[in-house]
Amino acid sequence: MPDFADRISTPSYDRSRITTGIVHFGVGGFHRAHQAMYVDRLLERGLGDEWGICGVGVLPGDRRMRDVLRAQDGLYTLSTVAPDGTWTTRAIGSLVDYRYAPDDPGTVVAKLADASTRIVSLTITEGGYHIAAATGEFDPEDPGIRADLAGNAPPGTVFGLVTEALARRRSRDIAPFTVLSCDNIEGNGNVARRMFGAFAALRDPGLGAWVTEQVRFPNSMVDRITPVTPPGATGEIARRYGLTDRWPVVAEPFAQWVLEDSFGLGRPAFEEVGVQVVADVTPYELMKLRLLNASHQALCYFAYLSGYRLVHEAAQDPVFRRFLIRYMDAEATPTLRAVPGVDLGDYKRTLLDRFANPAIGDTIARLCAESSDRIPKWLLPVVRAQLGSGGPIDCAAAVVASWARYAEGVDEHGHPIEIVDRLRDRLVPLARRQREQPTAFLGERSLFGDLIDHPRFVTAYLAALDSLRTRGAHATVEQLAG
Repeated sequence: MPDFADRISTPSYDRSRITTGIVHFGVGGFHRAHQAMYVDRLLERGLGDEWGICGVGVLPGDRRMRDVLRAQDGLYTLSTVAPDGTWTTRAIGSLVDYRYAPDDPGTVVAKLADASTRIVSLTITEGGYHIAAATGEFDPEDPGIRADLAGNAPPGTVFGLVTEALARRRSRDIAPFTVLSCDNIEGNGNVARRMFGAFAALRDPGLGAWVTEQVRFPNSMVDRITPVTPPGATGEIARRYGLTDRWPVVAEPFAQWVLEDSFGLGRPAFEEVGVQVVADVTPYELMKLRLLNASHQALCYFAYLSGYRLVHEAAQDPVFRRFLIRYMDAEATPTLRAVPGVDLGDYKRTLLDRFANPAIGDTIARLCAESSDRIPKWLLPVVRAQLGSGGPIDCAAAVVASWARYAEGVDEHGHPIEIVDRLRDRLVPLARRQREQPTAFLGERSLFGDLIDHPRFVTAYLAALDSLRTRGAHATVEQLAG
């Protein structure tokens, strides 16, 4: 990027003086629209020169991020787009270093092991924690995890890199960094503690105990709808501002971060730039996961089968809006705790407006991807809580049925659906078998546990699945919406 301070907001701080106290795994659109944005705000106010971010990529797709950030000196544009189409754009400067681990894993481990690294943060997706859905325990069967545990080559996974660095710090009597999960998992810090502790214990039981006891894993709730960068975003940035950004970020104006105040080596003054730093994140994260994230799942499969391809188009359909309101009010809200400082009625109305924002251009396909990582963590906890209390489950059961119908890989017009899911090869045959064996999909206990043993849930699920076949997705939603 050339000098463009006369066209958009740019960092006024001297980036050459910023040192890195945060190492972040998973530099994608969401991290750049959220955590990196908050750190940029701090730097702009002169409140954290030691808290610059060093990004790390581990996956083949991260090569492109490496190349783009190198070419642009770590800078990129973040544009927020209001419902009326107004763009607000800033160049974000908080990413002052980037390492692609496959290039040289040793330098990544050395960076992590250095005492200057005080926080290691993560946006590695729900599937990146290797949680066995049926048990909630660490699943060590991933080939990369097995290779790292074998120890015959430099570490290649997030777990291998982070654990090797912690082992070095332990041996050198350097206090451990804080591991900060920013992924959409209930109790994400607690989950990270269990998963990293389990991995470390498989490598060395003593190290595993040390990680569990000595490393801080604060919980956090993160929120900002950030779709995959639209194909035309680079051209739009060039048209509006006369500059080239090879990988811009476009997001909604709304952003929220609720963070548990539990850090071993200090933290940035996030509360100065709008982050809610609290003692207990749980009420906020349950609110967000069960209302926003689960409502995205409630919308997406029905919407795709109904012919919608953009989120805002489906969210503007009065039938879908009524259905989401019923799910949120009757099924999700009763499972929540009181949320300090939040009016849940207003929050839910705001969610519907956010979903319907036409300026974001979020795709239904994005919401449908990696369902096997999302449904068990966002929607099924609502189902289990309602089964336990005797509350209604019709909407949630229908959402599971809509996923099962979508996973057949063919829409209502006979057109193929591209199923993007790590368990695709297992789930698609199960979904197709349900035409002869209606509970075949639901019988996948690695995802659904014992739900197939709950007659009330099975009855609601089968009723929705039958309606999807005989009446179609839109009519099924209309019936459920009331």
